[in-house]
Amino acid sequence: MSTKEKTSEKLLLEEAVLTQNEIVLFNDDVNTFDHVIETLIYACDHSAEQAEQCAILVHYKGKCTVKTGEYKDLKPRCSMLIEAGLSAEII
Repeated sequence: MSTKEKTSEKLLLEEAVLTQNEIVLFNDDVNTFDHVIETLIYACDHSAEQAEQCAILVHYKGKCTVKTGEYKDLKPRCSMLIEAGLSAEII
């Protein structure tokens, strides 16, 4: 493999990594487990089991990454979480 090919591969890999963002959901004392689970299913296309696991992690750890992807895909999803009264941000 030539140096040029290696450089091209490295740049493509770095570009792929840079375009990945995360929605982080934070714990609060307001929302019920059921509300969090239903909202994750709706806003993030989680399965019921995945949403429940995230809700448990948020409760015990204080936060949890609930979705990764490109910013343009995450922005409306994060907005749905926030509009539903959850505390979330894209990092």
